[in-house]
Amino acid sequence: MTGIPTPEGGAEAIRRPRLSAEVARRIEGLIHAGQYAAGDQLPSERDLMRQFGVGRPAVREALYALQTMGLVAVSSGERARVTRPTPDTVVESLSGAARHLLAAPDGIRHFQHARLFFEIGLARYAAEHATPEDVRALGEALEANRQALGDIAAFERTDVAFHYVLALIPRNPIFTAIHAAMVAWLTEQRTITLVLPGQKFTAAKAHERIFAAVVARDPEAAERAIRDHLDQVSATYWAIKRDAIEEGGHGGLRGDGGLPAEAGNV
Repeated sequence: MTGIPTPEGGAEAIRRPRLSAEVARRIEGLIHAGQYAAGDQLPSERDLMRQFGVGRPAVREALYALQTMGLVAVSSGERARVTRPTPDTVVESLSGAARHLLAAPDGIRHFQHARLFFEIGLARYAAEHATPEDVRALGEALEANRQALGDIAAFERTDVAFHYVLALIPRNPIFTAIHAAMVAWLTEQRTITLVLPGQKFTAAKAHERIFAAVVARDPEAAERAIRDHLDQVSATYWAIKRDAIEEGGHGGLRGDGGLPAEAGNV
C-alpha cells in the first residue's frame, strides 16, 4: 500500500473515501447530467443499494449529505426528491460553521467587519443604480421604521426590513441570502444595542442619512452613512459588553471578549 513517510519512519495509509461520500458523488453526477430533474423522485433506498452495491447506512448518509447541499429533499416514508439549490439553502448550510466561528476569539468582530464590507457595497450600489421604484421601497421602509420608534419589537423588525431593501436593489438572490444570514448570525448584537435608551433614535437617524445619500445619488455619502451607522452599532455593543464585565457579571462573555459556544446558537 502506498504511504506517506512519517517522522517515525513508518507510513501513513491513504484511506479510501467513505462509501456514502462516493454514493453521494455518483448521485450528484446523475443529477448534473440531467438523468434526474428538479421534482423527480430518486429510486428507492433498496434500489439505490442494489445500484451501487452498498448497504442502507451508506445510502442514507449519502442522501442526507445531498439534502444538506440542497440537491434533494428527504421526507419520512417517501423516496427522496430532487430539488434545485437556492442561495438560501447554500448559505443556510454554512450556519453550523458560522456558529463555531462566532464563538471563537474575535469571531463576532470578524462578522461585524464582514457585514460592514458587505453593506458598504450595497449602499454604494443603491446610490448609483437604484430605480425610482427602489427609492420608493426604501423610503417606505424608512417610514415604517420611523413609525415603530415606540415599539422595540416592531422597530427591530423594520430595522431589518430597511437593510433588506438595500440588499434587494442589486437583484442578486445571493445578496439577499447573505443579508438574511448576517441578520441571524448577528442577532444578539442588534437585540442588545436596541434596548439601550436613545439607540432606536440614533439608528433611525442613521437610516435617514443612508436614504438621503441614495436619493442624492451620492455613493461616497452613502458609504460614510452606512459606515458610521454600523461602526456606532458595533461600538455600542462592545461598550455594553465591557460594562457588564466590569460590573462583575461578565455579561455571559469569556475573558477574551467573545461569546461562549452556546451563545452562537443565533
